Amino acid sequence: MRPPPARRSRRERAYVNDVSGGLADPEMAVTVAALDVDYIAMHWRAHSTRMDALDVYDDVVADVHNALVRRVHALQDAGIANERIIVDPGLGFAKVGQSNWALLAHLDVLRGIGHRILIGASRKRFVGAAIEREGRDASAASRDHATTAITALVAERGVWAVRVHDAGAARDAIAVVSAWQNADHTQE
Repeated sequence: MRPPPARRSRRERAYVNDVSGGLADPEMAVTVAALDVDYIAMHWRAHSTRMDALDVYDDVVADVHNALVRRVHALQDAGIANERIIVDPGLGFAKVGQSNWALLAHLDVLRGIGHRILIGASRKRFVGAAIEREGRDASAASRDHATTAITALVAERGVWAVRVHDAGAARDAIAVVSAWQNADHTQE
């Protein structure tokens, strides 16, 4: 993993980050295709008022993988260029607890889709549950250190980007992963 390229002008690259993966608006994919921008398609099952009840999977990793593959095909059929598609497993969206950890543990399966992966774990409830213990503040604001740990782990596994609240800590974690990986290659 190499360090990220120099900062680009916001005009050089534009993204549409659709938490519904195009399912909430049937015209979204065609509109994005016409804009010729990168499209982040998140795994989604329902609006936020109903999503927690939908954390029911036969196999969360296979189910999310298959749903994202279907979304990718629909996006391609709508005219979005393959290299413009980014997938997001939708941590915390219709995934309350262990489902999120299973997805993170099996990023290799999601990489098999063949698209860049974005992970949005920052300050999510499942992160708070992992660090919660008697007397420990596990509120959203106290989850940044745990989020940074996740950032380092997913960077090591080749994730394209993370969505975080503490960008500086994430940048440092990614730089450490990159230095570690580059040092490993100097011994080959």
